[in-house]
Amino acid sequence: MSVHKSRCSALLSQALRQDGRNLPIFSLMAMAKSRHSNFRPSISLKALSGRTSNTEMSSSELKEEKSEIYSNDMTQAMGAVLTYRHELGMNYNYILQDLIVGSCLQTPEDVDKLRTIGVKTIFCLQQDSDLEYFGVDIGAIQDYAKHCKDIEHIRAEIRDFDAFDLRIRLPAVLSKLYKAVKRNQGVTYIHCTAGLGRAPAVALAYMFWILGYKLSEANQLLQSKRACFPKLEAIKSATADIITGLEKSFVSLTWEGDSFSSVEVSGLDIGWGQKIPLTFDEEKGLWILERELLEGRYEYKYIVDGEWLCNKYELITQPNKDGHVNNYVRVNSVDSTDVKREQRKRLMDDDVDLTEEERLIIKQFLESLTG
Repeated sequence: MSVHKSRCSALLSQALRQDGRNLPIFSLMAMAKSRHSNFRPSISLKALSGRTSNTEMSSSELKEEKSEIYSNDMTQAMGAVLTYRHELGMNYNYILQDLIVGSCLQTPEDVDKLRTIGVKTIFCLQQDSDLEYFGVDIGAIQDYAKHCKDIEHIRAEIRDFDAFDLRIRLPAVLSKLYKAVKRNQGVTYIHCTAGLGRAPAVALAYMFWILGYKLSEANQLLQSKRACFPKLEAIKSATADIITGLEKSFVSLTWEGDSFSSVEVSGLDIGWGQKIPLTFDEEKGLWILERELLEGRYEYKYIVDGEWLCNKYELITQPNKDGHVNNYVRVNSVDSTDVKREQRKRLMDDDVDLTEEERLIIKQFLESLTG
């Protein structure tokens, strides 16, 4: 197995520059559901338009229906019952005296609401597709914040419902956040769309990397203030990536048979909203995908002529609460030293804490990133 090493700064700088493959929100959420079932993307589209046309629905009805669809899809993709009601306006909770996690701003007036409670930094993790889905005019919000002069609006995008994208982007996002907090002082407001996944994860990483909390203690405090579902594995993986370096290994996935017109894979490092085609090798009679992956555990599923299937010859997860399973692969670098392997193992532990030296390494790394 060949191994390719990548330096953290190069890959993370690239991740910061990317605006992601912003699929329409319906596609992203619909495909996310496929992780758990043989869901078809048309269901969400019908849910929005099946009862009546948009022109016949009132604005409030449309917002409520969009919220219901978003909440259902979020629950399916995140593996926890989560609800977001966009029509009720911005909601938030103080996690610390100077750190707030909440839902998205919807109008320029929300900037004033945050100014009245001392917020100096608005840290937005949404992508354009998230904003478009709920019809949020981000330009108007940014322009108003800039006009106020006593508050800064910053965007650092992370793809919704995508733990791997969170892992890869987290260091670059935290670099922006760390520098903004030092620059602006005061209260910081971190938000995604619902404030239930990405924003809590970023707040946890900040508490873990910068403020000196153990990850489990930070999460316990967070959960006591706001019911949410941050992806802890992504935070631990990002931590290990910085401390031990980003190393990749090649994996090979195969599907046997020559009677199919197409075989694809979803999940892995691209999330459940996208697919990678396998190439058919006539000599071997196999559909093959070779891909370079960072260390970690990846779940995936095959799409064979449009049908979502597991490969019985590859590792399979235990059934989730709905009885659905995925294939998975665990990637370990063959080029790591014993010291690095043990260090990474410790950093992926449920009760992980950082040494003073490790926190210093992380802070210096965040300060070194540009963009």
